[in-house]
Amino acid sequence: MQYNFDEYIDRTNTNSIKWDYSEKLTGRKALLPLWVADMDFRTPPEVLSALQERVAHGIFGYARCPQSYLDALAGWLERRHGWTISDEWVVPVPGVVPAIRIALSAFTKPGDKVIIQPPVYYPFRNVIQRNGRRAVENPLVRAGNSYEMDFDQLEEIIDDDTRLFLLCSPHNPVGRVWRRDELDRLTEVCAKHHLILLSDEIHFDLIMPGNRHLPAGGLSPEAEKLSVTLTSATKTFNLSGLSYANAIVPDPALRRDLRHQLAVDALELPNVLALAGAEAGYRHGEPWLDALLAYLAENYRFAANYLAEKAPGLAVFPLEGTYLMWIDFADMGIGDRELRERLLDGGLWLDDGPMFGTGGQGFQRVNIACPRSTLTKALEKIAAVARR
Repeated sequence: MQYNFDEYIDRTNTNSIKWDYSEKLTGRKALLPLWVADMDFRTPPEVLSALQERVAHGIFGYARCPQSYLDALAGWLERRHGWTISDEWVVPVPGVVPAIRIALSAFTKPGDKVIIQPPVYYPFRNVIQRNGRRAVENPLVRAGNSYEMDFDQLEEIIDDDTRLFLLCSPHNPVGRVWRRDELDRLTEVCAKHHLILLSDEIHFDLIMPGNRHLPAGGLSPEAEKLSVTLTSATKTFNLSGLSYANAIVPDPALRRDLRHQLAVDALELPNVLALAGAEAGYRHGEPWLDALLAYLAENYRFAANYLAEKAPGLAVFPLEGTYLMWIDFADMGIGDRELRERLLDGGLWLDDGPMFGTGGQGFQRVNIACPRSTLTKALEKIAAVARR
């Protein structure tokens, strides 16, 4: 089947954060938005059909996670990631960021330290601090046009108050897909210091050619004992507004504590439409996803080549995973606030690098999950700002 990712779909007047709130959030109208991480493509037709069938039933009462969903999820993880899981490992959660909040309550207490690796998805720090925990930084180290983990510094910052390591895999915003040796060493450090490895893997299906994602919980028997792996179909099939995720927890004690906290928070019951959409995606969405990945890879090549020609002072980092391009504007020689204003004045709405914490200064994050015509307009605006 052919999928038309070049089709422009008007998302205005759909209560879209991305397309309908520029004036409220930035003070400017009619911006071209390539910031928030959802896609401007329709979800797979099989997913739409499943949702339409479920809506046609007309009753949306309380539900639980059915065996058919567990079978579909297990099949997907086995086919796409080589990870064999057991049904009992799966704990339904209301979304990845909500699951991080729930995990903090389940596994840590106020004042405990949680390690993050900036520049990183900014809700990590927010959810840690708003829940009375302390975010401790293990900043990524820039290595040429890529990033690496700093294991020496990691060992130095762990103390008796450190309880949890919050991993972003693939990493948002720098686009790294972590290698086996990196993940194995991280697991060793967590095991040595008795840290829980909480891994946000919401982008785990969005991997560029030549790279392979390895789920944290499937690395080794040691990893099974200490990992809580968060996955979701929402990024994969563009269902972000139907919030739902899977916490995959092999260890019985960790799973018991997480389920207890879900019960305390009264968040045990899943979204009935999210379940229907996700199951249809896991069963029938693979051809669509493969076509999407090919389109995203070409979008990245097109963007990198365009900026190399039209704005050679900008540094476009390699994209190994996610659909979020990380661009260094530092060569322009202006501050982050002025850069943001110039981009907004130029009609473009991106995600500012400083939002992602240490190491984000001078960067912008660009969402390339859009038709190439939209991406071309955005690149023209970026190049115009760089030339000025």
